Amino acid sequence: MTAFETSEDAWLGGRLRLKQPKRGYRVAIDAALLASATPLQPGQRALDLGTGVAAAALALAARVNDAQVDGVELQPEFAELGLENIHLNGFQGRVRCLQGDVLDLPTDAGTYDQVMMNPPYLADGGNDAGMDPAKRIATIEGQARLDDWVRASATALRSGGGLTTIHRADRLGDILASATANDFGGLTVFPLWPKAGEAARRVIVHGRKAKGGRLALASGLVLHQPDGSYTPEADAALRGVALDFSPHP
Repeated sequence: MTAFETSEDAWLGGRLRLKQPKRGYRVAIDAALLASATPLQPGQRALDLGTGVAAAALALAARVNDAQVDGVELQPEFAELGLENIHLNGFQGRVRCLQGDVLDLPTDAGTYDQVMMNPPYLADGGNDAGMDPAKRIATIEGQARLDDWVRASATALRSGGGLTTIHRADRLGDILASATANDFGGLTVFPLWPKAGEAARRVIVHGRKAKGGRLALASGLVLHQPDGSYTPEADAALRGVALDFSPHP
């Protein structure tokens, strides 16, 4: 049993139901965008690092028929909710939620076609004394740093497999450096613009476990219209439609 009060919420445009904490860590749009950006094909295997309550893992499985998706989550309470969500949505046999650490993955090496991850965004917590403990773990890097997450992805992937991550735009340099150091190539940066004309706060980065290939910049996605509502393209992604990751000409 979880040690906190939970709610059951509609998600992915009502296609899924999610049990999650009422307070503290809550599933954000980043999970849906990450799943929409991961280019998994039917019959392939994917790994979701830091899966939380398995939101992104379920969204990916809902979009890609016959795919197998494993999630790894550090916090036992969230891993338990992830298992409940798998059963709640009828994805037993296609989605798994494993409790474990990216520093010691409880999965087989070199077996996944795609890895997706939404790692902690902050390298330094600063003044985080009042933050919910579970949210702190999900938001601020602990013993496992960004490079450890990328290295774990490289270990899990087959040769030529793909890594997709969503992160803060101001850490793009760290992401690209770590990906290159861990032999990822063909990197594409996909900016997420809050509104047209505003600076990107988040980026999605995709690369292959293979050396070489040029760095590409995609046109990205504008999330909100001037009135604050989602753009049609963002709304579609939040309902599970695949994002177009084509690089900018």
